[in-house]
Amino acid sequence: MKIVRDYQFVDAADRGAIAAIGNFDGVHRGHLSVIERAKNAEPYAPLGILTFEPHPREFFAPDAPPFRLMGAAARAHRLEKVGVDVLYELPFDAGLAGLSPREFVRDVIHNGLGLCHVLVGADFCFGKGRAGTTDDLIAFGREFGFGVTIAPLMERSDQTISSTAIRKALSAANPRGAAEMLGHWHRIEGKVLHGEKRGRELGYPTTNMSIDGLHPPAFGVYAVLVDVLEGPQAGTYHGVASLGVRPMFGENTANLESHLFDFTGDLYGKPVSVALIEHLRGEEKFDTLEALIAQMDSDSDKARTILAAL
Repeated sequence: MKIVRDYQFVDAADRGAIAAIGNFDGVHRGHLSVIERAKNAEPYAPLGILTFEPHPREFFAPDAPPFRLMGAAARAHRLEKVGVDVLYELPFDAGLAGLSPREFVRDVIHNGLGLCHVLVGADFCFGKGRAGTTDDLIAFGREFGFGVTIAPLMERSDQTISSTAIRKALSAANPRGAAEMLGHWHRIEGKVLHGEKRGRELGYPTTNMSIDGLHPPAFGVYAVLVDVLEGPQAGTYHGVASLGVRPMFGENTANLESHLFDFTGDLYGKPVSVALIEHLRGEEKFDTLEALIAQMDSDSDKARTILAAL
């Protein structure tokens, strides 16, 4: 998959694509429906995604609590897996934010990227102040000579599938409900960091990952699938993970610590992807290390049983 980050300098080979437009946070089933429609609308054109980094909400409210389901790298990995040929990941800055709806279409979609067709969700808004509507986009498509498809919002029995609904499910310790809307397990991706190495001392060595910038799922212990993405140990491993601030040791910065079953080796600095499968219990503080280890043994047994049934 090719990634293009400057709409003013686009190779001829990267023009003429059909592109779905949006933030694609989580790449959930609603997004996948839009992408599938794009594949079918122009089957001979390259399949593209037009998105923005940082997320516009991060640009306009940089001090707001983290809300993203995935970072840019994880989003790119997921989009590549579903068959996207070119990702137009444009920097969202004051210049882009200040474009009127017509300027955005003329300068970015038409003159810049040369898209032949665009697809958006029914709730899509664009341009300065989110003033542009889907009706405006259709009219501009006629003016500038590109096709426009408006995809209906996808719903399930109880609610519309959206990044907001997925965040609510994760906050409610319901990763399976989130996965139903995502169409895949919710994953936290990143490089393994050096930690305090307490897990190794307790007989449970862990991979430590930051969740900085991401919406925090409910704290506690999870059954997980861990994908090691590179190197000789690349593959998928069953495991158990603790997500939270480690109250037993007085920590206050949330992170994700995963123990991989039946694994030996060094993963420091390696990229891994941790899928949250089931929430086993909330975060707890134990009176003794012995009580903590006994609980970790119980958590591991439960996780092994759950993961064996997948």
